[in-house]
Amino acid sequence: MLLDIEDLTIRLPAGAAARPMLAEVSLRVGRGEVVGLVGESGSGKSTTARAVLRMLPEGARTSGSVWVDGEDVLAMDPARLRRHRSRTVSMIFQDPRSAMNPVRRIGDFLTDPLTRVLGLPRRAAVARAAELLASVGLSDPERRMRQRPHELSGGMLQRVVIAAALSTDPDLLLADEATSALDATTQAEVLALLRDIQEERRRAGSGLGTLFITHDLPLAAAYCDRVYVMYAGRVVEHQPARGLFADPRHPYTRGLLDCSPTLGDDREPRPIPGRPPSLSDAFTGCPFLPRCARAEAECETWAPVAVPFGGADGDGDGDGDGDGSAEGGSAACRRLELVSRSSA
Repeated sequence: MLLDIEDLTIRLPAGAAARPMLAEVSLRVGRGEVVGLVGESGSGKSTTARAVLRMLPEGARTSGSVWVDGEDVLAMDPARLRRHRSRTVSMIFQDPRSAMNPVRRIGDFLTDPLTRVLGLPRRAAVARAAELLASVGLSDPERRMRQRPHELSGGMLQRVVIAAALSTDPDLLLADEATSALDATTQAEVLALLRDIQEERRRAGSGLGTLFITHDLPLAAAYCDRVYVMYAGRVVEHQPARGLFADPRHPYTRGLLDCSPTLGDDREPRPIPGRPPSLSDAFTGCPFLPRCARAEAECETWAPVAVPFGGADGDGDGDGDGDGSAEGGSAACRRLELVSRSSA
């Protein structure tokens, strides 16, 4: 397994928050997989991605484990952590303009990691940077390298950031809302580009794993192999993408789908009532209880735990790890049997 997060809990210093930023998060990404991580703003998606790079808030306390390609990220010394961040894992941020120095040229942004991390001579780095821009679909790459960020559109800058993320040939790609700021046409082009790059890596024998973070559940269902759903710092559901879209098992997942308009469906989108929880909200039972139409009195004290379905252990292999294969999944709901779409 390329990425293996197990029971990860992140707590801020005492008095800074009423609940953990992340609570017992378990998540896996294999080589060649695209795994989605969805949920409302503040659910813990970006914090999970940053934990893979060990970019944690000052004073944060952690428990659990984060393993990438067989190494414990939380136990790395500073030198190994720098290599991990520069070579093993790359991140595509939501806003490409915030990831770039506005007064430096595109070429400088791309050649820096090639010379500093890979050790390429300047001339070779420039040639490689031009190849990267061409590979992500930017025309006239030599001219683009002489331009500054304000001279490129949002879609073009997103392609530049993708090229930079792939420049050091990482094993794991963290795409944090990488397409949310793009129009639908450009979004489709960028997703197709990422799929093409992943297929090229597969044919080359070095599978690229991708953690695709988004608030758009239908997009994740269409693009990803498997999907994890987060709420209040917890994973509340995990399924293969097609199963998640066809038969959501947690009321929150169902609510996210009901919020999204669907072609050919005459029903009005129904927003989830209430507000997303903040770090100042503490819970004695299920965090979704205040917004859940199916809640019962017992939910007020029920400690969330993943309930497997679709197989003996939720992943269909009988090993008890519950990671969810093509035939199974899990959901943290005590009324799991009553939540599926078929019985709604």
